[in-house]
Amino acid sequence: MMTRSSKKVDKDELFNIHIDRPDKSIYDEAKRKWDLLSKPLDGLGSFEGLICRLAAMQKSPDIDISKRAAVIMIADNGIVEEGISQSGSEVTRAVGDALIKGISSANTLGRYAKTDIISVDVGIAGEVSADAGNNMVSALRNKDINNGKSEPLVTKDGLFYDKKVAFGTKNFLKKPAMSEQETLKAIISGIEVAYDLKEKGYKLLITGEMGIGNTTTSVAVLCSLLGLDAEVITGRGAGLSDAALKRKKEVIKIGIKKYCTDNEKYLHLKNDNERAFYILSCLGGLDIAALAGVFIGAAMNRLPVLIDGLISSVAALIAERMVAGVKEYYIASHKGREGGHAAALKELGLKAFIDADMALGEGTGGIMALPLIDMVLDFYNNASVFKDIKVNEYERLS
Repeated sequence: MMTRSSKKVDKDELFNIHIDRPDKSIYDEAKRKWDLLSKPLDGLGSFEGLICRLAAMQKSPDIDISKRAAVIMIADNGIVEEGISQSGSEVTRAVGDALIKGISSANTLGRYAKTDIISVDVGIAGEVSADAGNNMVSALRNKDINNGKSEPLVTKDGLFYDKKVAFGTKNFLKKPAMSEQETLKAIISGIEVAYDLKEKGYKLLITGEMGIGNTTTSVAVLCSLLGLDAEVITGRGAGLSDAALKRKKEVIKIGIKKYCTDNEKYLHLKNDNERAFYILSCLGGLDIAALAGVFIGAAMNRLPVLIDGLISSVAALIAERMVAGVKEYYIASHKGREGGHAAALKELGLKAFIDADMALGEGTGGIMALPLIDMVLDFYNNASVFKDIKVNEYERLS
């Protein structure tokens, strides 16, 4: 049985993880409470179902999401060699530094939404700056401290975990992005972070990422999983010229053909979990793999998870394909600008709560959804009931 301290696990063990379903009786109890509140039945629409789902996930009608965190996986992608992005790995490292210092976009939004920022180096092509972590980042790799278990670094707005698997992935046009063991290690790293945050008292997680080139890897994975046309799905990412966008589409299509449509090994894989893992290893990224682990680890601990944008939604889809039932703990925060985002959410059967054409990353869409959820939860806890205003309750007639 896999535990948080697992350092090595095989695919079969991963695929056989059991996820407990949310408690349907608690969902129904929360639904009955909604119907007693002095408002039209289902007057708050999908938000009412969201609160019921949170209650079922936590197995309690008394929902607590007061301590929450955005988990931001940071990694570089070797495919940037192919000219699919207007910037390079130096930007990944710069944003990683900014997250630790408390000056990135996620930090600013997180402070307003009372959300801790958990940044994780799972594959930066370099090291975060020493001064970003008050000269303590290197200590995270000192395996002689804390009985061989390195603890996260406390940062201005949360925590920093050193979970580096590799210094970025390989260029998937030349060879698979990750080895099987690297993929497993990244997934397990995400599971471990989720377990650790559960132990630290967190009640809800948001998934986010940072890594130049990761819209390319995400679209490649998504199109391979769902049989979508990369020509239609591929977007401009952080901003590409027409020529660069054309190259990005070409790279994705070549990668899909190389590892999937023209690949005998892939064509002989029978199970969804095996295919998902293979696609992730060949075309994905360390950030996607680690986020998939966060989704799995959160579900194992009954922690609700807010999905951010395209990359997070692809990781969510991968996680569900590898470990059935994980999606019962998913919440879609927003529908972003990248075309693949809507396709991934549709496949997961999820409806987003915000539609604002966003494409920022770093978990920011999930963070921005939290004040809305807080408001609805406050209404659920504190609104008057029909008896208070001397009005008869509405009856459900259909």
